[in-house]
Amino acid sequence: MSPSTPVSALTIAGSDSGGGAGIQADLKAFAAHRVHGLSAIAALTAQNTRGVTAVHVPPLEFLQAQIDACFADFDIHAVKLGMLANAEVIALVADALEKYRPPHVVLDPVMVATSGARLLEDSALHALRTRLLPLATLLTPNTPEAELLLGRRIQNADDAEDAAAALLDLGAGAVLLKGGHMAEGTRVIDRYFDGVSSEEFIHARLPVDAHGTGCTLASAIAAQLCCGLSLPNACEAAIDYVARGLQSGYAPGRSDVLVLDHFGAAWSA
Repeated sequence: MSPSTPVSALTIAGSDSGGGAGIQADLKAFAAHRVHGLSAIAALTAQNTRGVTAVHVPPLEFLQAQIDACFADFDIHAVKLGMLANAEVIALVADALEKYRPPHVVLDPVMVATSGARLLEDSALHALRTRLLPLATLLTPNTPEAELLLGRRIQNADDAEDAAAALLDLGAGAVLLKGGHMAEGTRVIDRYFDGVSSEEFIHARLPVDAHGTGCTLASAIAAQLCCGLSLPNACEAAIDYVARGLQSGYAPGRSDVLVLDHFGAAWSA
């Protein structure tokens, strides 16, 4: 799985003090794929497996300094975007991507909490649509996030196909619409669209409550792109990686929420 040249992947996202999601999950996924992981922290969270108790957004100047430092010294082949808390942060990140033009940008639009609560204000949602989507090689929304981006319900496979086409029209290069929130029996179907081809990746639905799967999926895709896989193959490999990580997941806190076993997933590949 190691890349042929020593390339790096950069995550611009939020930090999870509980270690199961966000920057921490991204760096574990990069390391498990033998890709050098870089980070620019766009938000700090006080968080554990029970929930988020506080969020701090660092000064914009400091986020800019982190991004500039990474691009000044490393061969960054892919950038993974996660929690970007407000319109100002989104604008700064978009400006940086336009300046540095990394080969791949994987955008995980972290907009809806597990509880269903919205995490972005209207101005930030507009900035995400207009500034970041056109820069994304791949967009990886779950169903509630895709619904929020489009202002429409997604309830079945036909809706999913229509939604993916609409997200492509907003400028994304390709879309991986995650199926975990859709009621499709004992299966989870993740659907890939790029305007030319489409694929479905199917796994058994596991009876677990897990944390950090979306972060990990996007960062694993970014790592697979660093390793030279095509976009659909990177999606398939990353989905398999998350499935293996869930199967051997563990509960490190006092709740029943699992986090992924990143290195077990890598070793069992």
